[in-house]
Amino acid sequence: MKIVVTGTRGIPDIPGGIEKHCQDLYPLIAGMGHEVVLITRLPYVVDPRPEWRGVKLLHLSCPRGKSVEAIVHTFRAVLRARRLNPDILHIHGVGPWLMVPLARLLGLRVVATNHGPDYDRQKWGPVAKTVLRLGEYIGGRCANEVIVVSKVIAGIVAERCRRTPHIIANGVRLPGRPAGTAQLERLGIRTSRPYILAVARFVPEKGLHDLIEAFTSVDGDVQLVIAGDADHETDYSRRLRTLASLDSRIVLTGYLTGSPLHQLYSHSHLFVLPSYHEGLPIALLEAMSYGLAVLVSDIPANKEVNLPARNYFAVANVADLSTKIRASLSQQMSDQEREALRARIAADYDWQRIAEQTLGVFRLVLGGNLPEA
Repeated sequence: MKIVVTGTRGIPDIPGGIEKHCQDLYPLIAGMGHEVVLITRLPYVVDPRPEWRGVKLLHLSCPRGKSVEAIVHTFRAVLRARRLNPDILHIHGVGPWLMVPLARLLGLRVVATNHGPDYDRQKWGPVAKTVLRLGEYIGGRCANEVIVVSKVIAGIVAERCRRTPHIIANGVRLPGRPAGTAQLERLGIRTSRPYILAVARFVPEKGLHDLIEAFTSVDGDVQLVIAGDADHETDYSRRLRTLASLDSRIVLTGYLTGSPLHQLYSHSHLFVLPSYHEGLPIALLEAMSYGLAVLVSDIPANKEVNLPARNYFAVANVADLSTKIRASLSQQMSDQEREALRARIAADYDWQRIAEQTLGVFRLVLGGNLPEA
C-alpha cells in the first residue's frame, strides 16, 4: 500500500502534537512493508534528509505564518500527491481538511484525522476560527473515512458532519529510566530538590500563564521547569518569558527532545498540564508512561484519560491549581503506584495496535482488497 501524508510540519523532532503522532505512527506502518511518503513543511526542517526510519520525506516550501502556512502547504501537497498516485492520502488537522474536497476531485482516496477542534484555541481570531470550522465541516463530510483521537472529538464530528468516525487514540512508548542527570545540571536543574515539569508550546490555550502565577504563590525550595517554546514569537510568548523571569526558581529550557527531555521526565516530582484546549494530549500520556504524578485541568480531553479526582483542577482557576500543587508536592507516589500507572499506559495506548487500527481504516477505504503489504 502506498500512503502519502500531509497536514503535519514534518518529522523527526519537530515541535507539535500532530508531529509527535506522525513520528511514532508512520515508521511502524512503513515497517510493516508499506510505502509511506510524508510531505514536510520545509521552513521547519533542520536536516532535509530523504528518509527517516523507513518513511520517505518529501520537502515542500511554504510561507511561514500561522494564518496561511497550513492551507498553502496542504494545497501544494495535494497537487504533489496526485502526481505520486497513492492508494491513500492521509490528511491531519482540521485546517488542512479544507483541501479534502480538492483531493477527492483529483481522484484521491482520503482518510482525514481530527486531532482536536483547533478553532477553540485562543490564538485564533474570528476569521481564522470560521475557516477552521469550515475545514472541519467540509473535510469531515467529504473524506472517505474520518479518524479522531478521542471520544470527545468523535461527538463533535458526529454532530457537525453527520457521520460516525473511527476512534483511534494517540499512543506512547514506555520508556526506561536513565540514571544520568548531566543534561539537567547543564540546564540549571538540581535533582536534589523537587521540580515541577510542564511540556508545552508557548500559546495561550496551554495555560502556562496560569501555571506560572500559581507556582509563584507556592513557597519552598522547588523549581518549575517549562520545556517548550513558541513556533512564532508573539506578545503572549514574550509575556510568558517576562513572567518567568520574575521568579528565579523558574527554568525555561526551550524546546527539547531525545535524551534531555527523557531526563526531565525521569526525575520530575510532578507533571502539570494546565491546558484550556486539547485533543488527546501526548505530553500527558508521556508523563504517565514515566510513572509520574500528574495534575491537569478538568477539560473533557484530559478527563477522558480517567484519572482520580485529585489529579484534576478547575481549568483557569489559579487558586485551585496552586492548592493542588501544594497537595501534590506533599505526597509521594510509591514504586507500586508508578509501575501500575506505567502498565496501564502500556496496555491502553500501544502504538503497534494503533498502527494496525489505522491500516484497518485504510483497507476499509480500499474495499479490503489489498494484501497486508
